[in-house]
Amino acid sequence: MKLIIQRVTEASVSIDGQVKGAVERGLLLLVGVGPEDTEADLDYAVRKLVNMRIFSDEAGKMNLSVLDVEGEILSISQFTLFAETKKGNRPAFTKAAKPDLASKLYDAFNEKLAQHLPVKTGVFGADMQVSLVNDGPVTIILDTKE
Repeated sequence: MKLIIQRVTEASVSIDGQVKGAVERGLLLLVGVGPEDTEADLDYAVRKLVNMRIFSDEAGKMNLSVLDVEGEILSISQFTLFAETKKGNRPAFTKAAKPDLASKLYDAFNEKLAQHLPVKTGVFGADMQVSLVNDGPVTIILDTKE
């Protein structure tokens, strides 16, 4: 599982011009699922996300988690995180999980996250437009396999 984690002051996802989900202070997640991902990957990612100290405390030091700041999550499925770009000029996505597995694990991941804090999502496989105000900017990559 690969995630791009962005600390945001606001973020939203729209489909066909209609806002599907929006959050204020919290995290925007771009979530890619690989064919070898398991429940253990989901559990690891959730544990890291809710406890990662990437929000500033009163001294300006990144010392608070999304739980500490009572933040929200906007989770967007993103198979393109598995793009292979070594050969040619067109990315290949053969390293991403097949849609049936990816959808199942993506949904399970969001359900696990929702046990800790509010989670909004896009629609798996939809053509989505994502808007955000990156706070910091703080952008972190999390790969459960590395």
